[in-house]
Amino acid sequence: MALVVQKFGGSSVATAERIMAAARRALRAQQAGNQVIVVVSARGDTTDELIALARELNEHPPAREMDMLLSTGEQVSIALMAMAIQALGQRAISFTGAQIGIVTDSFHTKARIKNISTERIRQALNDGYIVIVAGFQGVDENYNITTLGRGGTDTTAAALAAVMKHEPPGNNEVDCEIYTDVDGVYTTDPRLVPEARKIDYISYDEMLELASVGAGVMHSRSIEFAKKFDIPLHVRSSFSDVEGTWIVAETDWMRDVLVCGAALVRDEARITLENVPNVPGISHRIFSAIAAQNIVVDMIAQNVGSKERTSIGFTVLQNELPAALAVLNTVTAEMGARIEHEENLSKVSVVGTGMRTHAGVAERMFAALADEGINIKMITTGDIKISVLVSKADGVRALRAVHRAFKLHEPAPTLATALPKKPAVAGSQSSRLPISIVSQQLSSMEDIVVSDIALDMDQGRVTVLNLPDEPGSCARIFRDIADAGIVVDLIILNQTSSQKAELSFSVPRQDVERAKEVAQKSASQLSPSTSVVADPDIARIYVMGVGMRTHTGVARRMFGALARRGINISMINTSEVRVSVVVDRDRGEEALACLREAFNVNNNS
Repeated sequence: MALVVQKFGGSSVATAERIMAAARRALRAQQAGNQVIVVVSARGDTTDELIALARELNEHPPAREMDMLLSTGEQVSIALMAMAIQALGQRAISFTGAQIGIVTDSFHTKARIKNISTERIRQALNDGYIVIVAGFQGVDENYNITTLGRGGTDTTAAALAAVMKHEPPGNNEVDCEIYTDVDGVYTTDPRLVPEARKIDYISYDEMLELASVGAGVMHSRSIEFAKKFDIPLHVRSSFSDVEGTWIVAETDWMRDVLVCGAALVRDEARITLENVPNVPGISHRIFSAIAAQNIVVDMIAQNVGSKERTSIGFTVLQNELPAALAVLNTVTAEMGARIEHEENLSKVSVVGTGMRTHAGVAERMFAALADEGINIKMITTGDIKISVLVSKADGVRALRAVHRAFKLHEPAPTLATALPKKPAVAGSQSSRLPISIVSQQLSSMEDIVVSDIALDMDQGRVTVLNLPDEPGSCARIFRDIADAGIVVDLIILNQTSSQKAELSFSVPRQDVERAKEVAQKSASQLSPSTSVVADPDIARIYVMGVGMRTHTGVARRMFGALARRGINISMINTSEVRVSVVVDRDRGEEALACLREAFNVNNNS
C-alpha cells in the first residue's frame, strides 16, 4: 500500500480551525487508499514563547533543559491533531519522537538523527490508524530528550519517509508532502521581491543550495534526506489545494535554465585571518578548532598570498561570531596571525544547474550589482551557485537587482509543463543501491555521503592583486574576460585591507596567459598599483555529495587528510554539495588518492 507522509508547520496548526483543516487533509489521503503519517510542529509561536520564558529565568539556559522544555510544544500539537482526526470518525494515535525510536546523537538543541525504528509505526498503520508524530525531536542513547534544531520538523518528515521506503519490508511508493503557509518554492522571497515567481520543479541540488543561502521554505537537512534516499518532496500550501513545487532528481531540461532562483542571508559576519603561515596543515588547524565547537562555516575564501604568508576569510552566522572569535584567539596567537572581523553583512546568491553549461552568469551578476553601486566584499562560487557578500544595508537592494538581471520574474522556458503532476521515481539512485549500502545509510541516517571525488588538471589560475575595493571592479574585469571568449569557473574574492582585495579565478589551462593579459589590461585601468599573476600548474580536487556544508567535520576531514600528506592548500571554496581545494599540479594525483581513502569513497560509489 502507498504511504503519504504529511508535514504541517506551526502556522498550519496554530488554531483549532487550522488543526481541523489539516486533519481533513490527512483523512482524505487515507480515503484515497494510502497509509498516512502526519508530522507536526509546535503550534504558532509556541517555541519562541518557550524560549523567551526560559530566558526570563536564566539568561543562558542549559541546552539539555532547553530540549526538555521545547519538546513539549510538539507534544501538545500531536495530541490535538489525534483528537481532531478522531472527531472526524477515524482512528488516530500520537507518538513523541522517543516513543517511535527516533535516536539521535547527544548534541542538545542541534541533534542529528542516527536511526529510526519503524516497528511501532508499521503496526499502527497496519491496524488502520493515522499515525501522528512529533517533529523536531528525538532521544539519545541515554534516553535524554533531544531537539533537531532549525527546520527539525521538515527533517523528521523526510527522515520518516526515507526509512519507511527503504527499511524492510519497505514501501515501494512513498510521498512526502510539506505543508506550509506559502504555496511552493519561489524564485526568491516574495516578501522582499513582490514579482517573485513560484517554481514548479526544482532539483535536489538547486534546492539544497537555495536552502543553504536563505530560502526559508525548507531547511537543507530535510533536502539532504530526500536526495540521499530518493524521496520526492512536494512543498504546498496548507490553505489551498493548488499544486505546489516538486523537489526531485535533476533532469536534462533543468540545465536549460541559467538561474532558477536567488536568495538572501541577512545576518552574516566575516572573519579574516591575516598573516597566516602558508604551510600544509594550517587550514586543518583552523577549521578543526571551529568544527569542534559545532560552528558551521559558510563562505570560505583563501587567498593565494605569498610563499610564506596568506590570508583566509570566511563567514559565520552573526550570532555565532563571538564563539568563533573565542576559538580563534588562541589558534591565531600560536601561529602569529592576526584576526579581523566585520559585522552587519548579508550574502546574496544565485543558483541554477544551467551554470554548468552556460557562461556569463558571474559577469551578469556583478554588472547588476555595479549598476546599483553595490560593493562586493567577498565572492565564492560552487558548481551551481555564485555568492557575494555585501553590506547588510545593501542586501535587499542587491537581491532585487540580481533577480531582475536574470529575469526570474518571467516564466522559465522549460519542458516542465509537459511533465506529469507527480514525477516518476522508479529506478532512482538509492533503489539501485545494494541493500547493504542502504542498510548502512539507514543506521547512520545523517552521516555524510560522499558521492564522488574528482581531480581537474585542465585549469590554471589568474590572480589580481591590490584590486580596488569598490563597486564595479569585478564587473569590469569579468566583462572583459567574457568579451574575450574565455570561460571562467572558480571565482574567489577576499578583502586584504580596507581598500584592497585579492581576486582569483580559474580558466582552461590553454587560456591562462591570454586571461592574464586581458585581466592586466582591465585592472590597470582601475588602479596603477594593481598587478596580475598567473599559475598554469594547479590541480583542483572536488569532494561532492550530501551534507558538505551542514556537517562541520567535512572540511576538518578533508584538510586533515591533505595535511598528513604534507600537501599545501592554496585555495578553498565551499558550497552545499561540493567542497573544492586547489593544490600544486604535481601533487594532484596524490591528493586525489588520499581524499578517496579518507572518505572511503569507493564504498559509496
